Amino acid sequence: MFVRVDFNVPLENGVIGDDTRIRASLPTITHALDEGASCVVLASHLGRPKGKPNPEMSLRPVAARLGELLGAEVGFASDCIGPEAERAVGRLRQGSGAQAPPASRLVLLENVRFHPEEEKNDPAFAKSLAALADVYVNDAFGAAHRAHASVEAIVRLMPDAAAGLLMEKELRYLGAALSHPQRPFIAVLGGAKVSDKIEVIENLIPRVNGLLIGGAMAYTFFKALGKPVGKSLVEDDKIPAAKDILWRASQRQLQLQLLLPSDHVVAEKPEAGVSTQTMMVDDPAIGNRMGLDIGPATARGYARVLGDAKTVVWNGPMGVFEIDAFAKGTLAVAEAVAGVKGITIVGGGDSIAAVTKAGVADRITHISTGGGASLEFLAGRTLPGVAVLPDA
Repeated sequence: MFVRVDFNVPLENGVIGDDTRIRASLPTITHALDEGASCVVLASHLGRPKGKPNPEMSLRPVAARLGELLGAEVGFASDCIGPEAERAVGRLRQGSGAQAPPASRLVLLENVRFHPEEEKNDPAFAKSLAALADVYVNDAFGAAHRAHASVEAIVRLMPDAAAGLLMEKELRYLGAALSHPQRPFIAVLGGAKVSDKIEVIENLIPRVNGLLIGGAMAYTFFKALGKPVGKSLVEDDKIPAAKDILWRASQRQLQLQLLLPSDHVVAEKPEAGVSTQTMMVDDPAIGNRMGLDIGPATARGYARVLGDAKTVVWNGPMGVFEIDAFAKGTLAVAEAVAGVKGITIVGGGDSIAAVTKAGVADRITHISTGGGASLEFLAGRTLPGVAVLPDA
């Protein structure tokens, strides 16, 4: 069995910073082993090695961590195709069977992006991967928006293909939020660039009852409204799109609340230790400073709206979350989302970090492992890695 997982974890000097994605794959891996798979071949990418081997992006430390989580040593192949991969899989086939211990039935291939053919969705490369197994499972929701060889082309070459348990869970929660959410349905969107979220906002406007916007992306909307923005990050080329979004939201009148921050925390630069001030967003005294977090009044207002919600989707921080002075708004939203009596879905690295830092991750219904994939799904786009799978 060939299982495409998403082990694209933060890795520095061989140390894994966050193993959430590895843990998220465990149900599919253990299910395959429990149901008698004689050989499970795991494949993933890590980082952006630009189509050539890079020791700093090797998956070897991931194999070690997976082994720790499973309580068994996991085999590792120093390449994902060719003799090294074939030998590693061959050893499993020779010495394993359904009754063999997990240690002898699992192998993780080296980073598929060490080959440029992966990102080119090359059929010959996909054929080499497909030769390692007779069943394909895609459990890498975080890579499902990429038409890459181990995600898309390989499926056309395998006699049997299916979604993994994590993939199924991601699609179930995100799909339900878009198609038949419990109401009120509130979306919270933040982050640096409105350009990353335009399609998401446009797709959500007809669906949500409330849209709460924070982060630097709010300042493109403020400039579109003629408010003072100082040196805040603004995408001037997206101002027409921001105006269109504001107009479209207004057409829904009482059916949709589109809320922008009413106050914000400003400073001369996004650095620890700088002097900060909280002011209303229409105060021209912002001068040469920049908005770096939502203010306390905004946080309270957003919490009130979230208090009535039955479905919440959150993607993107409310400020420069990595600096404590500008993290209060994001942490306040994390607490509010955790208190929702309904379905809560959190995606995006900073939002996940926020619920983790706030100590409320266990109170979130579903934490999505796919930042980019979840955004594209919420934007209404077709995910190549999902579309190519047989219709359930």
